[in-house]
Amino acid sequence: MNKILSIAILLLVGFTTNAQDKKAKDLLDQVTAKIKTYNNVTIDFKYTLNNSKENINKESKGNLMLEGNKYVLNFMGVTKIYDGKKSYTIVPEDEEITISSLNEKDENAITPQKMLTFFNAGYKFTWDILQDVKGRKIQYIKLIPTNAKDQRKEILLGIDSQTKNIYTVIEMGKNGTKTTLTVNSFKTNQPLSKNQFTFVASKYPNYYINKID
Repeated sequence: MNKILSIAILLLVGFTTNAQDKKAKDLLDQVTAKIKTYNNVTIDFKYTLNNSKENINKESKGNLMLEGNKYVLNFMGVTKIYDGKKSYTIVPEDEEITISSLNEKDENAITPQKMLTFFNAGYKFTWDILQDVKGRKIQYIKLIPTNAKDQRKEILLGIDSQTKNIYTVIEMGKNGTKTTLTVNSFKTNQPLSKNQFTFVASKYPNYYINKID
């Protein structure tokens, strides 16, 4: 009888886990589908990095403007522009601009577009906790990297249950490092100028131009 009971419990746990995985997959699919409906996205975010063992505690703010495969990213004092063909990394502190091509077919290339849907490949996922954040219901999905070489232990992806937009991404590193990206403002379909994603060299007359390719 005990053996039969144990088997029944294992089957029940397995069924519950599969059901949660399906719920997680369904929610992630909704997030991906919602993102595809936007003509453009403008995000203001806060980024924190903590490692108590190394006594590291950093915080920074940034913003991202994304339209199709073009984007402008301002983060940690650096501006990065991608006009669909070339990437321009502008570092005011060094008065230097690096220009390079980006191979969009490169699966390892990290781009803002992939940042919004990175969870679609390379992870196992399970349904996690629901939190109330200032009146918003944030549903968390736990992502476990399938690549053993990945230095991240797990990722918690917080999704606004009503809007189906990403609210926060919390990464736990195997070395104890915790990084958190929290979306403070998420705007869509904003009126953008035709030159929004165009690099204008005349704005940086004294900068050193480093052309990689």
